[in-house]
Amino acid sequence: MTSSSPSAYLPDDIQQALLVGRVWRKAGAHEGPSVVLVRNGEVLDITASVPTTADLFDLEDIVQFARTVKGEPLGSVDKLIEANLPHGKEEPALRLLAPNDVQAIKACGVTFAVSLIERVIEEQAGGDPAKAQDVRETIAATIGTDLSKIKPGSDAAMKLKTELERRGAWSQYMEVGIGPDAEVFSKSQPMSAVGFGADIGLLPASNWNNPEPEIVLAVNSRGEIVGATLGNDVNLRDIEGRSALLLGKCKDNNASCAIGPFVRLFDESFDLDSVRKASVSLRVEGTDDGFLLDGVSHMSEISRDPADLVAQTCGRHHQYPDGFMLFLGTMFSPIKDRDTPGGGFTHHLGDKVAISTPQLGALINTVQLSTEIAPWTFGVRALYRNLASRGLL
Repeated sequence: MTSSSPSAYLPDDIQQALLVGRVWRKAGAHEGPSVVLVRNGEVLDITASVPTTADLFDLEDIVQFARTVKGEPLGSVDKLIEANLPHGKEEPALRLLAPNDVQAIKACGVTFAVSLIERVIEEQAGGDPAKAQDVRETIAATIGTDLSKIKPGSDAAMKLKTELERRGAWSQYMEVGIGPDAEVFSKSQPMSAVGFGADIGLLPASNWNNPEPEIVLAVNSRGEIVGATLGNDVNLRDIEGRSALLLGKCKDNNASCAIGPFVRLFDESFDLDSVRKASVSLRVEGTDDGFLLDGVSHMSEISRDPADLVAQTCGRHHQYPDGFMLFLGTMFSPIKDRDTPGGGFTHHLGDKVAISTPQLGALINTVQLSTEIAPWTFGVRALYRNLASRGLL
């Protein structure tokens, strides 16, 4: 994202948005992660009242708390964003972290018809990008490309399944795309997500990969959706294409999960209906070849309602005592040719990836190798040791 204005990365109605985030403070006794609240465009450290965002999201009246809690002023959110833009300078005094901490990080896959088709293509191509175009044409001729009117689990979906099985065209991705059960997997580990301005990681073994721009819901321990943010569910198409059993290997790596910049709390100005109506934009800028890719996902085209995805993730069958973050899936699997005709899209190191929507702002990251990014060393135990040493527990 080429804009140098911090406001370009913030909600367009920043003055009424209630934003929750986390920063790493470098100053003396405050060294470590802190929970911050953005209110009226100003950043407040509220860690003395809520040591983790998981604690904050569990409050009974989170909006009232956010509107009235006192905190330590840390300056304007514009300056915080500006300091964290990936410009190669030294680490800022306040470094933005992912806005979640001890929560589980879950993700739903194949929730849009377009991404369903692309997953089937990956599977049929065996993870080989050179075969993707031929497979795409064969799939289109066999089943078409518009499955958006099929409601998962419906009688019509089951009839389509029967017909596709008869043709030998059924796929495990079809099962979770139009069957009754959503795909829900563990995207990453608690405390492992990176935030705004950070590097995101690819496995060196991957030669066919892409960003996955998504809205991410913040859900508390009671299963209540309290807010939303943006996420990049970095995807390795060649590795998952070889076998769906390699999902964990291709999804959960160092810096393969980016979330941010802030969680926007649900209130009278922003709620789940706002998420349902949102359009999520993607922009990839190549720093080595001048490549430019733009795309958009319309949440109105999702095949499963966000509330249903939350219900399939938690309930009597599965509890999350620390809450969880839930990626809702994406319709955008980029296929624009980059290196060779018919070869489709894959990342180059140094790519700038921006994911945005007006009411949540923008998440920007730089693509590098998971093996070259700083190792992940600060986990849950380190968090609580740090908070205890600062007298915050």
